[in-house]
Amino acid sequence: MPIIVTGGGTEIFYKDMGSGQPVVLSHGWPVSSDDLDPQLLFFVNNGYRVIAHDRRGHGRSAHVAGGHDMDHYADDLAALTAHLDLRDALHIGHSAGTGEVVRYLARHGESRVAKAALLAGIPPLIAQTDANPDGTPQSVLDGLQEQVATNRGQLYLDVAGPYYGFNRPGVEKSDALILNNWRQGMMGSIKAHYDGLVAWSQTDFTEDLQKITVPVLVAHGDDDQIVPYANSAPRAAKLLQNATLKTYPGFPHAMPITHARTINADLLEFFRS
Repeated sequence: MPIIVTGGGTEIFYKDMGSGQPVVLSHGWPVSSDDLDPQLLFFVNNGYRVIAHDRRGHGRSAHVAGGHDMDHYADDLAALTAHLDLRDALHIGHSAGTGEVVRYLARHGESRVAKAALLAGIPPLIAQTDANPDGTPQSVLDGLQEQVATNRGQLYLDVAGPYYGFNRPGVEKSDALILNNWRQGMMGSIKAHYDGLVAWSQTDFTEDLQKITVPVLVAHGDDDQIVPYANSAPRAAKLLQNATLKTYPGFPHAMPITHARTINADLLEFFRS
């Protein structure tokens, strides 16, 4: 398996397919890079080189005890892009992966990056605070973390409904998608998922967003039950210097999978514009 070893000694698994301008995929929590296979295949077939890594503690990357925070995630991504000497790259983040992309751009600069896309993104902040009164209450986040600690397998099955929108009237459930999501989650480390939940829910990306100057597509479904639309996408787009906001009526959090044809076409149009 393709592996890089970061400066801190952590082994990061990655896929590297195709040729052409690089597209770099950053996946969500608690899954692996396999979750964005619809984007990987689409962009390879459209003449791009696609790189997709498993975040530390997720999937096939090392199950290390520490470093499950946005700074380390961004540093791992920087190590990967430097190792492969990626230039003029197009970064796509989904869910928690959007935090990784945003922190990478703010922390390591934009010299290797042409554009970025944030799909169902977590910035600027998930958790409820005095400055973010419409965020998710801490009690809810603590409850999720407790479920990771006690029975994460059940949690990953339970969250699949709202993740894919299968709990909505008239939406046909796919057991295969649910099982594939569960498979990816259970491949990861419980420590990474326990700590990572804090990383994606409690990191404030306001200052990071304000530093970014490259064009960024901010795309979000207005029926996202995991990261509600109103407190995320419009606010993130307003903080960015060069943002395009795209709102999808009725799309769920997992829209890169459930509505891959639409999302991929819009990503391609944005990258080629």
